[in-house]
Amino acid sequence: MKAEIGITSRKDVERPKETWPEFIAGMAAVFVGALFILTFIIQQFEIPSSSMEKTLLIGDHLFVDRLTPTGKKGLATFFMPYRQIHRGDIAVFLSPEQPGLYLVKRIIAVPGDHLHLEDGVVVLNGVPQAQPFVYHSTGIYDPARDNFPAAGPPSAGSGSKAVIEWPETLRRNMQGRDLVVPPDSYFAMGDNREDSFDSRYWGFVPTKNFMGTPLFIAWSLNQTERDFPQDATLAERAVLFGKTAVHFVGLTRWNRVMRMVH
Repeated sequence: MKAEIGITSRKDVERPKETWPEFIAGMAAVFVGALFILTFIIQQFEIPSSSMEKTLLIGDHLFVDRLTPTGKKGLATFFMPYRQIHRGDIAVFLSPEQPGLYLVKRIIAVPGDHLHLEDGVVVLNGVPQAQPFVYHSTGIYDPARDNFPAAGPPSAGSGSKAVIEWPETLRRNMQGRDLVVPPDSYFAMGDNREDSFDSRYWGFVPTKNFMGTPLFIAWSLNQTERDFPQDATLAERAVLFGKTAVHFVGLTRWNRVMRMVH
C-alpha cells in the first residue's frame, strides 16, 4: 500500500487575524522602545547660535549620542560602552552659567591639562595647537579674550553666580601663566573663537553636566539667530514654525544633510 502525501495549499491554512488589543499592544511596544532610545540613547538638538561656526551652523539639527561619552567610571563601565570625554570632542552639556540651557562646544582641555592662549592660539601643556577647525568671524583683537588668562577672565556682561565666582576659581587653579584643569572638570570653547560665550567667561564644565556628543547632522536649514528668539511667545513660535514648514525644501542645506560631526 502506497502512502499518500497530502499537500495543503496556503488558502487552506489561514493565519489568525490580529485583534485590536494585539495591534494596540504592538504599537505601544514600538512607541515605548522609540521613546527609550530618544530619551536615553539618542536625542535631537538644533543649533541656535554661531558659536561653533564653521563646524556647526545655525539651523543644523543634530543627533546626539547620550549613552557612550558620559565620562562615567567604575563598575558601570563593565556593563555599558561608556568612555571618557577626550580633547577635541564636540560635546553637549548643561551650561554651568545658565542652568537648564544646553550648550554645544569643543573640549579643549581635560583634567590635569595646563593651558593658556597667546594671541588667540591655544597653548596646551606647553605646545601651541594648530586647531584647523578654529574660525575667526571678526578678526577684532581682544586682549582679555585672546591672551587668556593673563589678563584675567574677559568681561561676560552677566551677573550669574558662575561668572561672579570664576575669577576666584581661576586664581586658585593658576600655575605660572597656565590654568590647570582640576579633577572632574573640562575646559570648553566654541570654534568661532570671537563669538563664543564659553569657559573663558564662566569657567570649567563639571563631568556631571555632560549629556553626550553629536553623531551627525540629521538635517540643516538655512536659518539665522532671529529664527530662535529666546523670549518668543507661543503665537510667535507658531508663526516661525509655519514659515519654516512652508519654505522647508528651499531652506534645506542639502550638502549638510547626514554629515558626520567632528
